[in-house]
Amino acid sequence: MTDRAVSPISRPVNAPYSTTDRTTPDGSSAAPRVSFVSLGCPKALVDSERIITRLRAEGYELAREHAGADVVVVNTCGFLDSAKAESLEAIGTALKENGRVIVTGCMGAEPEEIRAAHPHVLAVTGPHQYEQVMAAVHGAVPPKHDPFLDLVPEQGIKLTPRHYSYLKISEGCNNRCSFCIIPKLRGDLVSRPAADVLREAEKLVKAGVKELLVISQDTSAYGVDIKYAESQWKDRRVRAKFLDLCRELGELGAWIRLHYVYPYPHVDEVMPLMAEGKILPYLDIPFQHGSPSVLKRMKRPAALEKTLARIDRWRELCPDLTLRSTFIVGFPGETEAEFAELLAFMEEAQIDRAGCFKFEPVRGAPANDLENPVPDEIKQQRHKQFMELQQKISARKLKKKVGRREKVMIDAVEGHSARGRTRGDAPEIDGTVHISTRRPLKVGEFATVLIERSDAYDLHGSVVGF
Repeated sequence: MTDRAVSPISRPVNAPYSTTDRTTPDGSSAAPRVSFVSLGCPKALVDSERIITRLRAEGYELAREHAGADVVVVNTCGFLDSAKAESLEAIGTALKENGRVIVTGCMGAEPEEIRAAHPHVLAVTGPHQYEQVMAAVHGAVPPKHDPFLDLVPEQGIKLTPRHYSYLKISEGCNNRCSFCIIPKLRGDLVSRPAADVLREAEKLVKAGVKELLVISQDTSAYGVDIKYAESQWKDRRVRAKFLDLCRELGELGAWIRLHYVYPYPHVDEVMPLMAEGKILPYLDIPFQHGSPSVLKRMKRPAALEKTLARIDRWRELCPDLTLRSTFIVGFPGETEAEFAELLAFMEEAQIDRAGCFKFEPVRGAPANDLENPVPDEIKQQRHKQFMELQQKISARKLKKKVGRREKVMIDAVEGHSARGRTRGDAPEIDGTVHISTRRPLKVGEFATVLIERSDAYDLHGSVVGF
């Protein structure tokens, strides 16, 4: 809902298994230590989790600081130039504090840019190249001993809190949006077999995860690349298809939240699952703009009348549906009339949660060659106007929740105060419920909260049940 909803995630990874004594009780040297920094979106975070899981399985430990670690791994973001700058800064910091740095992630798809700025990095690999990362770590600091599976929990090492986790169902993207270079960085769509996704999800839920956030570059295109192939899951065959996967995930007993969903017609089919409470009544759909002409230049779906009709239909089928989205202002050639169309779309669609980018050229993106770039001061003005409108929409919608009892997942606790989220709030990007309680709460538990007041983005209330 605010700019925090679209900013890159920067995660210096803490070390739940770190040691301070570098020797073991028998006098031998302790396990090699890796300092890890994860930048970018939740999809990159999942990559980091997989790499860390592999590291832990081979006996490596995580260090809390670069200094004293045997090597540093930096998982970069390369989506925007500002994200690249953040990545280069993180690499520079790691080199200064440690000197032995391995770079991976989206920016690693263009290694020459990294080596031009930091020629002394040990290795550079691209996104989801786990084997290459492990080979680079082995070259820098060999594992202490042979791998043992019991060094890590069955669900792997997670960088999120214990009670929620991202679940990546595919890599890459078949869309060719003019402002985006993700297909260049991560390739075309590659879907995971449904049984693989479901096995991972089940392990996470058994380990205590209460919310699964389903992610990919294009979640509703899941399975199209493998022709919706079936795979064996327990006593049945499950198709690698959006609806089928949602139905199976909905049987696991956790909150299932869908992110990065394109508004294809078949998305209608999951509305009954939301209405029944099988999956959360929440859709994260990157609409990007509300002007047909701008959307065409973006090479995005431009049939806004169908989109608005579909939103109305979704809300008929699932009245409690929360819609979140991201938008871009200042796209090349955006006129005042086109920006007015965006604002009119927002008024009509009444998006519950919305973040806004000011268009930023990304090297290699076709949009850079479009005529009539919008001046920065106009971008800033339009961004401000967009967010002011969205703030009003959000405030009106949240005010309707006052007096209601909401099921809230607890994310943080301080004495008799806590912070949590309703079914309509994704972690880190949406609003927060500020809670007062007589009984101390625990992170990861659910509480029934009476909503007593609201503001532009958050809710406030008291616990009335557990």
